[in-house]
This record gives sequence, C-alpha cells and structure tokens, in this order.
Amino acid sequence: MTTSPALDGIRDAEIVPLYRRWRVQTFAVTWIIYAGFYFTRQAFSVAKLGILEDPVLSTTLSKSVLANLDAAYLAAYAGGQFVWGAMSDRFGPRRILLCGLAVSAVVALLMGLLPALVFLAPLMILQGLAQSTGWSGTLTNMAQFFTISERGRILGLWSTNYAFGGLAAAPFLGWIAYSVFDDWRVAFFTGAGVVGVIILVTLRFQRNSPTDVGLPEIEEFRAELHEPAPVGEVTDEDRDMAQPTTSAWQTYRTVLGNRMVLTLGLTYFLLKPARYAILLWGPVIVAERLTAASNLTAVTVPIAFGVAGVLAPILLGQISDRVFKAKRIPACVISLAILVAALMLFTPLTATQNVWIMVAVLSVIGLTLYGADAMVSCVSAVDFGTSKHAGAASGIINGCGSVGAIFGGLLPGYLGTTALFYGFAGAATVAALILLPHWNRVPSTD
Repeated sequence: MTTSPALDGIRDAEIVPLYRRWRVQTFAVTWIIYAGFYFTRQAFSVAKLGILEDPVLSTTLSKSVLANLDAAYLAAYAGGQFVWGAMSDRFGPRRILLCGLAVSAVVALLMGLLPALVFLAPLMILQGLAQSTGWSGTLTNMAQFFTISERGRILGLWSTNYAFGGLAAAPFLGWIAYSVFDDWRVAFFTGAGVVGVIILVTLRFQRNSPTDVGLPEIEEFRAELHEPAPVGEVTDEDRDMAQPTTSAWQTYRTVLGNRMVLTLGLTYFLLKPARYAILLWGPVIVAERLTAASNLTAVTVPIAFGVAGVLAPILLGQISDRVFKAKRIPACVISLAILVAALMLFTPLTATQNVWIMVAVLSVIGLTLYGADAMVSCVSAVDFGTSKHAGAASGIINGCGSVGAIFGGLLPGYLGTTALFYGFAGAATVAALILLPHWNRVPSTD
C-alpha cells in the first residue's frame, strides 16, 4: 500500500483530532441532508388535504389522480437510484447532493405556484429524480470517513435520519401550512425554504473525502491504526469491489458483477413494500382492524411504527458490530425471523380490538423491519460497496427497494389487511432464506 503524505504525521497530536473532527462533521451534515430531503418529499402528502378540499382543483386533481402522481414520483425515484450512485462515486457526492437539493427546492416552489395537472406530472418526476440523489450520495460520503469495524454502530445511528425525517417533516409542514397560514401551498414553500437552508449548510460544512482536507484515505488511516479486519468469508468478487475503477461504466460492471450486491438488492425489493404500505396506509389499516377507533386514534397509532424505526438501526448496528464482529447478515436474518412472526400474528392479535396490542405489534414490526432495512440498504451496502463503490452499490440496492416500494403503495388498495400481512410475512421469509447462506460473509478490506 502506498502511503500518502498525510500519513507521515498520523501519530502527531494534530492529525487524529482533525480526523475525528471531520468524521463528526461529516456524520452531522449528511444526517441533516438526508433528513432534510423529507421536507420537500412530504410537502405533496401534506398539501393533498387542501387540494382535495379545494372546490376548483379537486375536480381535476381527484384522489385517484393524486395516487397516480405518487406512482410517477416513486417510479422516477427508483430509476434515479440506479444512476446517481455511480455518479457519486465518479464525480464525488458534493456535486450530486447540491444539485439534487437545489432541484428539489425549486420543484417544490413550482408545485406550490403551478398546481395544475399539466405541470404537476413532470414536476413530480423531477422531484423523484432529485430526491434519488440523497441516499447514495450521503452514504458515499459516509463511506469515505468511517471504517468497516465501526460502520454497524455508526451507520446504525446515522440511518435514523430517514425515520426521523418521515416523522418530523409532515407534522411540521402541516402545522405551518394549516395552523399558521391556512394555505396548503405554504407546505411546498416551507419545504423549499428548509432545503434552501440545508444547501447553505452543505456548501459550508460538507467535503467529499478526507483527502479534500489534507487527510489520508480511510483505508490508510485504518491500516496505520492497526484496526483488525472482520473475520469471515471473502470472495474474489468482494476483493474486486475494493479496487478503484476509471469510468462509470466500469463501476457498473464491477458492482453488478458482485452477487452479494444483487442478493441485497433482491432482499430489499422484498422488504420495502411492507414499510411503505404501513407508512402510506397505516391509518387505514388501523381503522380497519380497530373498528371502534376514532380518526385521531387511527392517525396516531402508526406513530409507534415510526418511533420503533428510529431506535431499530441503532440497536441492530450495535449488535452487528459487537456481537457478530462486523458481520451484518446474522443480525439481519435474526431480525427478519422476528419480523415474520410479528407479521403472521398481526391479524389474530389485532382481532382483540385492543389499541395497546395494536401499538405493541406495530412497534415490534417497526423495530425488526427498520432494523433489517438499515442493515441491508445502509450498512451492508457500504460494506460490500467499499469506499470505492459505496455509491453505486447503495444506489442499485436502494433502487431495487424503491421498485418494491411502488407495490407497497398499490397493494393495500387491492388486498385486505389479512392477505396483505401474510403476503409480507412470506416475502420476509424468502428474504431471510436468501441471506442465510451468506451468514459468514464479510467484505474485502484490501
């Protein structure tokens, strides 16, 4: 391994604290960036209430039309995932993230100003493409600053950003739009304003890699500190992932040639419909199972799913690092096994009509589903993508999951709750069986 000039002083009192400072700063700014994307992403969901109550707009923007716009957004979001990951690896996440944030803010402003179907359809597609820069871009950035032995607990804590964003954005936008201004358009304007502030934060505090600030690459830093590599099965495909490539096309060939990346992509495709079904249809599901519940109860009970989702990545990340020594698949498989049991028991347990049992079941589903979700789409994606191809790997894996998310929005409209949850249990079982043969597999650290 060639040594960078920065390593000449790695043991000096100034270098390690400087590395620590940039790691904390990168963690914070990328967490804020991805959570911030939700403030333009959720603006349309918040605005729907006002649009459907508008006597003029509701004639053309009916409930089914709004659902079709959601589908267009999700399709664009899924497609963008497959593109921006490799672009982040090739050109650096800074450019990709800043462009994505800027386009997202501008599109949100235009959606508030031009709420007609002829404008909303292309704007929703643009919003989906802009939003899809976020996950792979921020993960690429994180991969440059954190080593494999710590990524479980670090990325577990970091990946609370999407659960927090989903919980915080809609209530905040709804409060500003309906309580403060009584105008649904303000949801779009407020979301754009929040993202505008995040653009300024990104410009000031985000950098692509340690070398941008005169520090050694993370692999060199890890080697100099004699950090032990995880013990397990390493394949030649995984060793190839640790080597840099010279073009975006070569990056795609390398990443798509790695069967572990494709396995994780298929797993995520099977998992994500359940999360999106509960996110998008949670109040309806609760109302169907708790027939005596008020609308307020139906809306508030699914919060348990989201709160558990915030805690889940932290717990699973700690377990994968400390119990399984940086092997991610065992923690994921165990989480999926518990998830299958919770999904299978959802119908008989909620038949009691007890609201606290519903809260408990949704909490267990949220804990195990979000935990497995974070292990697959975040920690394992970065580990097996390595710092050289983390963007492309996470983009492909999350792209597969985003295709599955489309079904999460559609299936609850066609299937009853019982069939839906048994179907999700079957999908989670298949996902666990797909991952089980890779129990001991670890990525290359060469």
